[in-house]
Amino acid sequence: MLDEGRRRAARGTDVVVAFVECHRRPHTEEMLDGLEILPRTVREYRGTALTEMDLDAVLARAPQVALVDELPHTNVPGGRHAKRWEDIDALLAAGIDVITTVNIQHLESLNDVVHKITGVPQRETVPDEVVRRAHQIELVDMPADALRRRMAHGNVYAPEKVDAALSHYFRVGNLTALRELALLWVAGRVDEALQKYRSEHGIGGVWETRERVVVALTGGPEGATLIRRAARIADRSAGGDLLAVHIARSDGLAEASPAALAKQRALVESLGGTFHSVVGDHVPSALLDFARAESATQLVMGTSRRGRLSHFVTGRGVGETTVEMSGDIDVHMVTHERAGRGRLLPTTTSSLSRVRRVAGPVTGLVLPIVLTVLLSHTRGTLNLTTDALLFLLAVMGVACIGGVVSALLASITASLLLNWFFIPPIHRFTIGETNNALALVVFAVAAVTVATIVDHSLRLSRRAANATAEAETLSSMAGSILRGEQGVDMLLQRTREAFGMESAELAHRTDVDAELAAAGGGQKADLVTAPVGPDDVLVLRGRRLAASERRVFVAFAGHVAAALERARLAEAAAEVEPVKAADRMRTALLAAVSHDLRTPIASGWAAISSLRSREVRFSDEDRDELLATAEESLVRLNRLVDNLLDMSRLQAGALTLNLQPTALAEVLPMALDTLPATRTPVVTRSIAETADILADPPLLERVIANLVANAVRHTPPGGKVLVSGSALGERVELRVIDQGPGLRPEDHDRIFEPFQRMGDTDNTTGLGLGLALSRGLTEAMGGTLTPEETPGGGLTMVVSLPAAGGSPVPHEPVGEGPGRLDAQDV
Repeated sequence: MLDEGRRRAARGTDVVVAFVECHRRPHTEEMLDGLEILPRTVREYRGTALTEMDLDAVLARAPQVALVDELPHTNVPGGRHAKRWEDIDALLAAGIDVITTVNIQHLESLNDVVHKITGVPQRETVPDEVVRRAHQIELVDMPADALRRRMAHGNVYAPEKVDAALSHYFRVGNLTALRELALLWVAGRVDEALQKYRSEHGIGGVWETRERVVVALTGGPEGATLIRRAARIADRSAGGDLLAVHIARSDGLAEASPAALAKQRALVESLGGTFHSVVGDHVPSALLDFARAESATQLVMGTSRRGRLSHFVTGRGVGETTVEMSGDIDVHMVTHERAGRGRLLPTTTSSLSRVRRVAGPVTGLVLPIVLTVLLSHTRGTLNLTTDALLFLLAVMGVACIGGVVSALLASITASLLLNWFFIPPIHRFTIGETNNALALVVFAVAAVTVATIVDHSLRLSRRAANATAEAETLSSMAGSILRGEQGVDMLLQRTREAFGMESAELAHRTDVDAELAAAGGGQKADLVTAPVGPDDVLVLRGRRLAASERRVFVAFAGHVAAALERARLAEAAAEVEPVKAADRMRTALLAAVSHDLRTPIASGWAAISSLRSREVRFSDEDRDELLATAEESLVRLNRLVDNLLDMSRLQAGALTLNLQPTALAEVLPMALDTLPATRTPVVTRSIAETADILADPPLLERVIANLVANAVRHTPPGGKVLVSGSALGERVELRVIDQGPGLRPEDHDRIFEPFQRMGDTDNTTGLGLGLALSRGLTEAMGGTLTPEETPGGGLTMVVSLPAAGGSPVPHEPVGEGPGRLDAQDV
């Protein structure tokens, strides 16, 4: 960022440094020389003076370019905005160009992924949409080993912090994973820009920038074989994509069962691919249109399941036609165990194919001639009735193949041949005779009747196929909505794919009405709408829909409306959840108070009642013991009430903090003094050498006391509890280590739930608020409390707080490992 700023300034551009955090790195600070640096504003927060970018000063200065570091940063309360990226939006609105920095781990969409990889939660995030709006995104890439060498040379952290950083957050595995995430994210943005360019310039050809493999599924038993073959092809290219598509049609595809397609969908998604369903009248065209729309480079299809007779009658199948039309898309025809084992006769199609339209008339002429030659060689064996029936059968066969026109042609040819060669007098046309004329009429009527039945069957087949395809697509979409698998955006994408449109979007009814009115006549040929609510409509752009397609489109709109309603209900449920949680907390609190406060109250009451009794004379030892019991009960009661009050303040957000530089060496002894006597030794290490932290001393004392008491309670006899301190970047970590039974990884979060004892049967140990309260107090001070496994057995509780000399984030816990990295470093 600084290098670009210096380059533009040297070129005469008005550049200012609005905010840059160098983290005391000499090489970075040297790059500020020659650049105008605007003064920062100072804000008081919890007794500490913190500096922030002075937004008003930048707006008043009005430079051409402003350099603003750390895009996801949380601002100190008191300014215009809560986040720095909101400040940058204000600068952009004022016409000021901004160059900023952001690390890949701070993108909102990758938050959970980064947490799983590094084990460190990122509480400072920026929406991906904010970064996508950038005019230019530049990836600053560096191998993990090179970055670690920079750190070892002192170019990133001070020497005393290097070892801890290299062994924790900046391990080779972490850095390599973050680097791959950055490369893939930027590659995705580049792909979006490429698709936009191709769309704007009407480029339909395939650009093989990366492998995108489409596998065509019929829902047949060969689907799993094709999917795995396509996945292997996609895996051979780094970053390759796998897309499965099902064309809802009658040519063997519409007969697939929803259960088979559901299994194939699950297999595709388990292999990292995506499943799509498209309605198409012509399977090869619909398949290739989808492949080109997705910029596919390879297409995987199964060899035909049809038998030889089906190939002979109907000609080329879907696979052969697709290969011929594929152009620059590579087509893989994959054999499988079901190849050639399909139906003996093909299923009917929605209309006569080109092959049948040509073959019908040819067969109508050739077949009667061939039959005449065959019957001439058997003259005298068969009588005239048999010959006539065979000619009639031939005419019916031609009608099945070529329709009405071919049947009429065959009937005329057959009648003339039958008259000339087989009806006496032979070799003479005696059409004028009544019997011969009647034979010709019978031939014609039979041919037309059969052809009409065939056409009617084709129409019924077309309607059934369309209904099957529509029902299948709608069933798949409805199932996805019920399972909650797809949001509104994905449903819009599936709607666009299903109808082969250019775009699908939700729009306000008034906006659409205004657009239609501006178009003249209240309609546009490339715009189709359907209502999805009182004020919203679903809009498709691309072509005019047929009446049957419009009916399905209305059904799609109903599904989108259901998804919108589901989203609204989910939002309402989310708003109710805090109320339900508060009710659960209140119920648990009342149950815990009624049970756990009873013991100290009863013990103290009994001791004081005994001392007040005049009927019994106690010795000095007995009196001291009763007083000690009463005191212990009151101390326990006071601790329980304090925990309850602090937890209620945390829940209400009313806890008052007084953050100040605090030494662990001063707080730890006071925390240990509040603990009851125990035989488990508590050993400290590196506490005096640890840097001061920014914390509230009384609250930190409570946190340490609760953690040590919990460790002592779970450490077996003969064991010990270790308390150690260390510096990590701009933070300080305090570890409380026990040698107890430890916890399963899935229980690491449960131990921080209020009134949770994780199976403890000793109800005299408290309300189960200690760890919940400790985490709440730690996070209120801008820190984190996380459990780790102790090597050799046990549990380690890690308290991480900002160092007093660093630059802590006051509004939200930082939680990003050993300090914040500039984009120039990752």
